Amino acid sequence: MSASPTSADDSLPARLRGRWLLLARATWILVAALAVGLFIVGIPAEFTLLHVPCPAVTCSTGQLSPSGVHALKGLGLSLDSFAAYTVAMDVIFAAVCVTVALLIFWRKSDDRMGWLVSLALLTFGTATFVFTMEALGTLHPAWETPTSFLHFLGAASFGLFLYLFPDGRFVPRWARWVALIWIGWQVPRYFFPEWYLNPSPYTWHVLVNTAIWLGALGTAIYSQGYRYRRTASSVQRQQIKWVVFGISAALTGFVGISLLLGVFAPEPTSPGALLAYLVGSTFLGYLAILLIPVSIGVAVLRYHLFDIDLIINRTLVYVTLTVILAVLYEGAIVVLQHLFRVLTGQESQVAAVASTLTIAAMFEPLRRRIQDLVDRGFYRRKYDAEKTLEAFSAKLKNETDLEALNDELLGVVTETMHPVHVSLWLRPDTPRNSEQVGL
Repeated sequence: MSASPTSADDSLPARLRGRWLLLARATWILVAALAVGLFIVGIPAEFTLLHVPCPAVTCSTGQLSPSGVHALKGLGLSLDSFAAYTVAMDVIFAAVCVTVALLIFWRKSDDRMGWLVSLALLTFGTATFVFTMEALGTLHPAWETPTSFLHFLGAASFGLFLYLFPDGRFVPRWARWVALIWIGWQVPRYFFPEWYLNPSPYTWHVLVNTAIWLGALGTAIYSQGYRYRRTASSVQRQQIKWVVFGISAALTGFVGISLLLGVFAPEPTSPGALLAYLVGSTFLGYLAILLIPVSIGVAVLRYHLFDIDLIINRTLVYVTLTVILAVLYEGAIVVLQHLFRVLTGQESQVAAVASTLTIAAMFEPLRRRIQDLVDRGFYRRKYDAEKTLEAFSAKLKNETDLEALNDELLGVVTETMHPVHVSLWLRPDTPRNSEQVGL
């Protein structure tokens, strides 16, 4: 496979050395000290702000409205416990991101891509995603500028990561201009929020912002796909799989939880809705987003890279299986309960027992069927190779002609492994070999 022509930035060394390495490490350490320090300083501010009820329309992230505070009392919880729980989740999330960032920096600080990734994860975990620094800037305006800087640095570095991973090059070349426009558009968001947050939803600003955001996301996805097909090596392809899988799974889980909460518990104004919000959005949502730093850490450090195909395969199979069985189980219970009501005039526990036994009997055949569909649809080469080997094994039991067997073996190797050249060499049958075989 031939790679695309090198661009101007391809001539830059992948490794940092000498003064550049010292400067890069010193810059990273300074940013890390600022980010971690402001995050620690912001913990008391976040704890204080979470005690302040606010109108539902103007609530900052994490705060409760007066009705939410009333629902909290209905759960038997206090504002102290709510604030402690929320702050603890932010601390855990930040700790995981910082740990992964430190590990990458420790192992890859002399690598341009490793330096950028560790910086992106560091600022993402301490400033971009969590509420802590926003609370610090809200209660203490003197800290607003450095916290805004870290927010901007996190957004910019993470955007660059999506365009440059895994080899540090813009592929295709024109992607650099899209990344530059997108990063430049982030400046007013963090440094001039009054202009950025225009109250009217139909202004040119909102339309341009939406177009730039969708364009940046689309080109980042296209860039990774183009790199995967045209320029990436086998190891780089596995790295791309890890990152794409982690980000896709995280966003799917987070958005899915948000949609479910939006349908069934749009506002945490009742005890049940608030409990769903605390468990779903705060706990499960954070766990989903943690897939991003974990998958990036695995991809950058190249730890068990080739397990990703098995993970993706099993995820596709068991998620599909779970959804199908859940739908069938609920449907069977509804149908059987309806039949019992028609026949006997009352519901029966037999419906649940019969549905459970039916689902248990269907589990393994349905799993095999879904596995077969996933292999044929997403892992066609592996599926075809397995079928070819099975057919060859069947012929091997009955084949006695050595020449035909040689031709068949060469054909199987060519079809399953797709080598550039195949040859078969058989050791000549000498008297010594015959004696050894006889023994």
